[in-house]
Amino acid sequence: MENIGKYQKFWNKKKVFITGHTGFKGSWLCIILGYLNSKVDGYALKPEKNSLFNKAKIDKRLTSNTYSDINDITKLKKKLKQSKPEIVFHLAAQPLVLESYKEPLKTFSTNIIGTLNLLESIREIKSIKSVVIITTDKVYKINKKNIGYKEFDQLGGFDPYSASKVGAEIVVDSYIKSFFKNTFLQNKISTARAGNVVGGGDFSKNRLLPDILRAINNNKKLTIRNPNYVRPWQHVLDPLMGYLILAEKQYKKQINNYEHSWNFGPNKNNFKKVIDVVKYIKKKEELNYNIKKTSELKETSILKLNSIKAKKKLKWVCKWNLAETLNKTIEWNRLVNKGNSAKIVCEKQFLMHIHSKDN
Repeated sequence: MENIGKYQKFWNKKKVFITGHTGFKGSWLCIILGYLNSKVDGYALKPEKNSLFNKAKIDKRLTSNTYSDINDITKLKKKLKQSKPEIVFHLAAQPLVLESYKEPLKTFSTNIIGTLNLLESIREIKSIKSVVIITTDKVYKINKKNIGYKEFDQLGGFDPYSASKVGAEIVVDSYIKSFFKNTFLQNKISTARAGNVVGGGDFSKNRLLPDILRAINNNKKLTIRNPNYVRPWQHVLDPLMGYLILAEKQYKKQINNYEHSWNFGPNKNNFKKVIDVVKYIKKKEELNYNIKKTSELKETSILKLNSIKAKKKLKWVCKWNLAETLNKTIEWNRLVNKGNSAKIVCEKQFLMHIHSKDN
């Protein structure tokens, strides 16, 4: 079990700049850093009306809150110069596979050019001591061995979302090797690859857990697209804690980051089929579903990450197994629907996570 004090000691009053802070992961990150008393500046598009950002009233806790597009490099540069952050988390993205088929140009622009804009904007900001750029587990070229992908495995992606995130990885690698060697940013920039994160406050469309919870809340029948697809399910707190540890290690010069990509995937008992997740929740809640297999838009059928590098070099662990991950997500939904503060529920789950035994 960990001690919250070690996180408070480092993150207290740290100046942090987060792109994409209005999204699901970004909102959780803001809540955690707010609890740890960091000074957070946010830069993102306006949140959806029904969002964790709005439910948790995150805007009231930020040092500054900018609603703008990551593709606006002039605005981004200006805000970063004003912020003078010590640590940057880049989460701004178009994050959905199915949406990438509908909006490919937006997806490629946001995920590749947006990352390029961030890299270009930080080049002269000497206050920065650590940068974590969030990509995805979907950046790996699919093999048929059904084993966990390691950081040095070949990249590749056929759907627009995956391909755009591969592009982001290549852009980061290029800037590290072309512009950041022998500068204040050497060994200060990483990409972080995580999988199918779930948790309270995710209201995205065409994602399994949000779709399940909407069906439960509205007493509607759930339609499942790909029941036999295997995913590396993990609670959002698990990779977020990995990002925090990585950012701190870079800040303190405790890692030689010549291998600047990191996997933050769950333990192998969390690799389960979609239908297994649905059946588990059906035992807990009133849930009706039907199966409608579709081959119109391709998605990767099996995704597994090997996270040994993060476990060994960062001492990071994935703490919550699948049952606990799903239970905490259901609990969040139930508590917030009963009128409990979304922020406080998130904070309590964060503290539970910190003090949980390693899985």
